[in-house]
Formats: sequence, C-alpha cells, structure tokens
Amino acid sequence: MCMSLIKPMNTIDCIKARRSIRRFLPQKVGHGVIEQLIDCARWAPSWNNCKAVRYTALDKEEHLKVLANTLMAAENKHIVKNAPLILVVSNVKKRSGYERDGHLSSCKGESWEMFDAGVACQTLCLAATELGLGTVIMGTFDEAGIAKFIGLPENEEIIALLACGYANETPKAPRRKEVSEILRFLQ
Repeated sequence: MCMSLIKPMNTIDCIKARRSIRRFLPQKVGHGVIEQLIDCARWAPSWNNCKAVRYTALDKEEHLKVLANTLMAAENKHIVKNAPLILVVSNVKKRSGYERDGHLSSCKGESWEMFDAGVACQTLCLAATELGLGTVIMGTFDEAGIAKFIGLPENEEIIALLACGYANETPKAPRRKEVSEILRFLQ
C-alpha cells in the first residue's frame, strides 16, 4: 500500500479497524516508518513516566529466518516466516511499579510492567493501523534464545514479539461481547 494513499482515521475508527494480521506481503517496512511507530509508542503512558519499554527491530532476512526456524513456538513460526519485521518488545527490569528511590509501590507487585508494555504495544498497533500496516502480538517463543540472539541487555526482559508488515489478508472482526456483558454500574 502506498503511504500517500492512506487517509487519516479518527481514534475510534482506528480501534475498530485494527485486526491481528498473520499473513504479510513481501514488502519491507522502511526504517523511517519503524521509527515513526516507535515514536508513537513512546507516547504511551507508563508508571511514574518511567518509560521502561524498549524495542529491538529485526528486519533482515537472515535474522528473521533464525528467529522463525529455531526460536519460535510452533504456532507462531508461519507468522514469522512471512513477516518483514519483528519487533522484540522488552522492559527494563525493576522500573515499572517502582518509585524513583527504588522501592516497589504498585499493589500489583512487579507485574505492573506488563501493563505498561501492553499499553505501549497497543499504541504501536494502532499507529501501524493508521499507517496501513498490520500487526499481531505474540507471546510464545524461546525467551532465553531470543535474548541471547539479539544481545538483550541483562537488565531487560522480553515481554512480547510483534510481527508487522503490509497485510496480505483482511480478517473479519471477531465476535465481541455486548457492552452489557462486560460493564457493571455500581448501584
């Protein structure tokens, strides 16, 4: 898809248009576009504005082959084999949920980092949708193997992998629960 043909979306339309894409065209995602995605993701809110989420972009064919053939869970290999870009989403340990003096203050303990990473991933996915890209977030992979492969700093841990590229499918929206099934008003 030509970037100049993309029409801006409003936020609600973008949220409703976003789909998990598992099949991609063999078209590279330019480094400028990748930087634009990360620029959007960095605007996601985080605990105490700690901005602990980090991204490692894999877009070289030889790197993607290693990832697909040796470091992915079986259910995700086919996604990585055709994705032109994989973003490894990691988090600096002991930052999210901690105060600046180092003490843990979240009632969710050390798990608050998952919330921050999730918000950042969704922000990135929505930006990708607006830019005409498809994404899918993956959570099953060889974490230790990927960390070693990409030279992840010891003070970081991998949270998720995000496949990104120009979609080669148009999935229908899955069924959603009705608002009345998921919303309660305190009486």
